[in-house]
Amino acid sequence: MAIPASKSELLDAIDRSFDKLMADLERVPHSKVREGSMEGHAKGTKMSPANLVAYLVGWNELVLKWLEQDDRGAPVDFPETGFKWTELGLLAQTFYADFSDLSWPDLLRRLGAAKMSLVQTISARSDDELYGRPWYRNYTKGRMIQLNSSSPYANARKRIRAWLRTVS
Repeated sequence: MAIPASKSELLDAIDRSFDKLMADLERVPHSKVREGSMEGHAKGTKMSPANLVAYLVGWNELVLKWLEQDDRGAPVDFPETGFKWTELGLLAQTFYADFSDLSWPDLLRRLGAAKMSLVQTISARSDDELYGRPWYRNYTKGRMIQLNSSSPYANARKRIRAWLRTVS
């Protein structure tokens, strides 16, 4: 898939990758949603499908936080306060814990709500705001959104599809 270079391409990439992911997540047997048998986000760890969805929720909500802080003119602490880019495995573990009490249907609903919020905030922004200038280092706002939404959706879909082949 080509890297989005406009608002319409970004929205399309998010919608397409999300819809494909959700179709595969609906195939996860309810008896296996908490089974930690999939390779985790931190080296040498295992995760469950519920952990994977929690990870996506965490990143989507984090992107929304970045955008809200930026809209207020507040500094954005990338990737998250207390974490460096080299500590994303640890950040993933916090996402797993943050959403561990949610049921599978609630996790899927929360992911859908976060994705819809991303679509709404992207839709309210211009191509120039999203792609006209660097936002973080040399990355535009649109590229940072894509790197933390549609790309992880596609990666998660590959993980789920491979995992489903092992449990089916």
